[in-house]
Amino acid sequence: MNRLYAYIVRWDDGFAPNPFHGVCTLACCKRVTRRVAQVGDYVVGLSSKPDNHIVYAMRVSETIPFDEYWRDQRFRAKRPDMRAGGIEALGDNIYCWDAGKNTWEKAWSQHSRDKATEDQWFTDDDTGTTDKVLVGKDFVYWGREALPVPDSLTFQGRHLPLAFERGARHHRVNFWDAEVEAFIKWFDGPKKGCLGMPTTPLPKPMPKPAGAGKQRKKC
Repeated sequence: MNRLYAYIVRWDDGFAPNPFHGVCTLACCKRVTRRVAQVGDYVVGLSSKPDNHIVYAMRVSETIPFDEYWRDQRFRAKRPDMRAGGIEALGDNIYCWDAGKNTWEKAWSQHSRDKATEDQWFTDDDTGTTDKVLVGKDFVYWGREALPVPDSLTFQGRHLPLAFERGARHHRVNFWDAEVEAFIKWFDGPKKGCLGMPTTPLPKPMPKPAGAGKQRKKC
């Protein structure tokens, strides 16, 4: 049986996950989930509200390394444009490999510091143990309109969020088979796609600082 990974989306800003441009991608943060999830598995993100609503859910249709993700023309729209603002600034396609320096180059993005300088902590956290992007062509994203967990995902007095281990850093995956089966049945029902906007306001256009985006020329 395919596995179900559930976690708390602590910052619903449209960056991780990125539900725009017709496909849902998880390329940054959640390194453990990205490392272990396989094609055919399901990932569900829950809000941190006391009642835990469903922010998004996707079926993993493909996994792809960072450098391949960067170069793949299918995902070019996922490269961030901080000068444009809005959803264009939320692109998560930010890493490419610089063979000459033997290191990752990173585009100016939500994981950069002010003035587009490198934030090594984010780079290490995103790439240190996981060179893998999760791609979901079949997904539903509600964002700020997060959906209450339906009664169909309630088992023996506990529903999906209550089954989530509070305080867990990464995700929960040890669901009962009946829970996974019910989730898949539920997932196949709702209208799919990006049906809402992020809880966090969309970023405003930013002037391009000196030195920003040099890695794009290298890649």
